[in-house]
Amino acid sequence: MDAFSIAIVGSLLVYLVVGNLAGRKVKHLDDYFVAGRNAPTILILGTLVASVIGTNSFMGDVGMAYSGYSTPLIWSAVISVLGYIFGGLFFGRYLRRAGTLTVAEFFGKRFDSRRVQMLSGLLVLFGLGGYLTTVTMGAGLILPQITDLSYVQALVVVWVGYSAFTFYAGSQGVVITDTIMFLFFSVVGVVALSYILGNAGGWFGSIEALATLDAREGIISAASYLGPGANWDSSADIWIWTVIFSVSWGIVFAISPWQSSRYLMARDEHVVMRSACITTVVLSVLWPIVYFAGTAIAIFNAEIDPPAEAMIWAALNLMPEMAGAILLAGIIAAGLSSASTFLSLTGFAVTNDIMKGRHLDDQRKLRLTRITVLLIGITALVIAIFSPPNIFWITTFVAQVFAACWGPVAFMCIWNKTITEPAAFYGMLAGFLSTVVLKILSVLDLLALPVYLDPILVGAAISLVTILLVSRGGKVTDAENTFREQLHIAPDELSDMDAVAKTLKWPKILVVWGVTAAIGLSLLYARPYQAATGQLDGGEFLVWSGELLLSLVFGGCLVFGGIVANWAIRRFYATGT
Repeated sequence: MDAFSIAIVGSLLVYLVVGNLAGRKVKHLDDYFVAGRNAPTILILGTLVASVIGTNSFMGDVGMAYSGYSTPLIWSAVISVLGYIFGGLFFGRYLRRAGTLTVAEFFGKRFDSRRVQMLSGLLVLFGLGGYLTTVTMGAGLILPQITDLSYVQALVVVWVGYSAFTFYAGSQGVVITDTIMFLFFSVVGVVALSYILGNAGGWFGSIEALATLDAREGIISAASYLGPGANWDSSADIWIWTVIFSVSWGIVFAISPWQSSRYLMARDEHVVMRSACITTVVLSVLWPIVYFAGTAIAIFNAEIDPPAEAMIWAALNLMPEMAGAILLAGIIAAGLSSASTFLSLTGFAVTNDIMKGRHLDDQRKLRLTRITVLLIGITALVIAIFSPPNIFWITTFVAQVFAACWGPVAFMCIWNKTITEPAAFYGMLAGFLSTVVLKILSVLDLLALPVYLDPILVGAAISLVTILLVSRGGKVTDAENTFREQLHIAPDELSDMDAVAKTLKWPKILVVWGVTAAIGLSLLYARPYQAATGQLDGGEFLVWSGELLLSLVFGGCLVFGGIVANWAIRRFYATGT
């Protein structure tokens, strides 16, 4: 058995053992669905990061960065991670107060509506079922590169890897294995970058090589790549897309079921707010590392096809065998962590929100959920076998659907007194259908939309307009009013001033990190790029440019997030809401 097989098989065994040990603690539905509502900050942080960074990041996103779009991705990363601040503080902690098993159940109780809960559950099944399929594909693409397995055999191995402990342990196992995987692939990402940069002459050597790379002219410029085969026709199109992409993903991070549901497991609201701030810091570090590593691979080989396999090529060609094996094991870990989250949530949606087996006791419902998880996993496996892998764009579409159909309803159900049950139902439905229909027409070349009319943006607008129009003709019931008012009654832990002081440290750390990032990027990215491209011929230390703007905006977004978090947390504690 070679180093690659040892690393991957060894890591799979660790996840299976840990996951199944955690499964022994599952006695009740709360244990299986929300890990007993007792997870500390480190586990919530781990599962938030692990469920969003999967093979889509190490393959789909890396492929985009390698193709010449690292700067839009880095802009998008730092803007979109602010969704954790707004989501955790203005949605997630209220979600936890409701004490539901799923986000769909929360919507059902908020609007006292079975149909709203069922529709929400169906949307979870569609969206996360699609996401589950893509991360399965991503992990399945890796194994044939380093073993004698075929693609189909690799998919089966991957499916067994994440299904085994998810089926048995549910969220109790997922939250622990997610955290282990998060720590693993975070270290792996840093190690991969160090080897790639080492082969390119170090950090400054890599910046110079990329700044003057003929095969991808502009690959790390603020304008990005616009050469042969570019995805967009102009820099304006790229940046319009970037803004839409950033905002929609920010909403996804704030309210999507695989992110906001993590807060249902939190020990208390301090855990929710701390993990939201720390996740913002961690992802603002980890994503740029992964993106830059993917970009730097183009220095050695600008002809990798498909681009999504750029990191696999680097592991096999730029790193020592054991280091490459660990990198690939880390990428597979990222895929497994996301897959386990999506599999568990789709199973929960079917049994708790769509079927709603009220006549079943907890033990029967637990057995039914496990069977459902297994069947959904098998379905995702079959779809992955017969569907062509297109990880980045499939992931982007199915994930961002939630920004359109859930975004307006999620925030309005907490902060708006006039939204009615019919408005929530038809708003979700209109946002979903309009987004899917427009996307299908675009893919089939039956409709050519300008970049500023992205289906996600149009769908969100239609959802919001539908909510406002339908609410005007309806009336909020007493049950809806009562439930919303109860959400704004602060729990006892908000009066613990020692805990408050610990929570308020994290917004301050976020601000300090933002200032540090702005200065660091200006000196380590903008200035060497300007030197390599001849912009400092006059002897200036640093001049104004798009690259300098990127550096300042990156840090400024983090400072803004820290200020908002600090203000909001102080206000919540001062007013007891």
